[in-house]
Amino acid sequence: MRIAVVGTGYVGLVTGTCFAEVGIDVTCIDIDERKIENLRQGILPIYEPGLEEMVERNAQKGRLSFSTDLSEVVESCGCEAVFIAVGTPPGEDGSADLKYVLAVARHIGRSLKGYTVVVTKSTVPVGTARKVRQAIAEELEARGEQIDFDVASNPEFLKEGAAIDDFLKPDRIVVGVESERAEQVMSRLYKPFLMNGHPLIFMDIPSAEMTKYAANAMLATKISFMNDVANLCEIMGADVNMVRRGIGSDARIGNKFIYPGIGYGGSCFPKDVKALIKTASENGYAMQVLQAVEQVNERQKSVLFDKVVAHFNGDLAGRTFAVWGLSFKPKTDDMREAPSLVIIERLLEAGARVKAYDPVAMAEARHSLGDRVEYGKDEYEALIDADALLLVTEWPEFRSPNFSVVGKLMKEKVVFDGRNIYDGAELAAKGFAYHGIGVAQQVPQLDSTSATE
Repeated sequence: MRIAVVGTGYVGLVTGTCFAEVGIDVTCIDIDERKIENLRQGILPIYEPGLEEMVERNAQKGRLSFSTDLSEVVESCGCEAVFIAVGTPPGEDGSADLKYVLAVARHIGRSLKGYTVVVTKSTVPVGTARKVRQAIAEELEARGEQIDFDVASNPEFLKEGAAIDDFLKPDRIVVGVESERAEQVMSRLYKPFLMNGHPLIFMDIPSAEMTKYAANAMLATKISFMNDVANLCEIMGADVNMVRRGIGSDARIGNKFIYPGIGYGGSCFPKDVKALIKTASENGYAMQVLQAVEQVNERQKSVLFDKVVAHFNGDLAGRTFAVWGLSFKPKTDDMREAPSLVIIERLLEAGARVKAYDPVAMAEARHSLGDRVEYGKDEYEALIDADALLLVTEWPEFRSPNFSVVGKLMKEKVVFDGRNIYDGAELAAKGFAYHGIGVAQQVPQLDSTSATE
């Protein structure tokens, strides 16, 4: 089979590369000439574990190619399917901006030569497929052509940091179609991914479009609910880690997405929650639960900063704070809607000095924060003369630092743990003041052992 994938961002590049990995001939298309030229040289625009090697391997085998010319690819390659995987950024009102999706649809309409399934892979509101179909049909009519085509919806369920496994070994594949012919094409396309019994679920297109938003909204709800519980635990003297273990053992609830922290970020949850709220509002319905989810999440991004203010009695000016972790989650360089941005901005506004380190997001951080922040060459350099450490992203390399070294590098031994990855009692025994999320504050135990560390 031959397919084209329009858009070489996170979704498009992972999608195209994974299809090529199972033997499908894929052309990835983007209007950004520099990005395409870099991809041809093996330089990727995103960080995703294992993706660079997979791109290189499939490009060398001739199964994966890159182009800036959508018309040429659609006209000449005989593609059975063209995936639209361009961005749908949120507008000021929270709605998904479809201008890039519809621009690609119109371009396809100007280029079609034979039957093709046009697949929306981007996260789009219910009703988008209808607009895509209309845009293509209008271009065909302007050409005076009658060419059969179908539109399908195939939402992605990729987790940044684990996207390749998610694509190659999916929990489920959801496809919305309008015709048996489109279903046959999509069935052949996904046949290599069904060997391990993962279900291919066909449904109508509006249901497929809604499934993506409903899934992300549910996961975001679990996160915000647990953060709300964590804040109440602190007030009531309970330990949210114990509560999490207690409810996570209930099979009806499960143990995923119930870890308290400092809010969700990234390219999916914030945007999709806002878009679903906006879609409901446009249709005369208020998504009250999701409105609360969004409010809790925005508030949660400031919880760690509020703890810093309380510990230092509001006196942050001139103090130095080390920040470990800048991306919104581990194993990605994505800083979109990252809690680190909110925390750092508030520290800077308070007159503090910030020294930051992230294993892969340093370039993106410099783009977002510029030279207002100092950047350590590693996590330990960022600690030198710091009044406190703020753990923001739970990268594996931050989980077991040498706290004897940490304490010697810092001006004051204070840790604000935004992801509850450290043992507060253990740190207190080493002379640290410890602040977690939804747990009691631990004060330093100044005994003979801690005094020597």
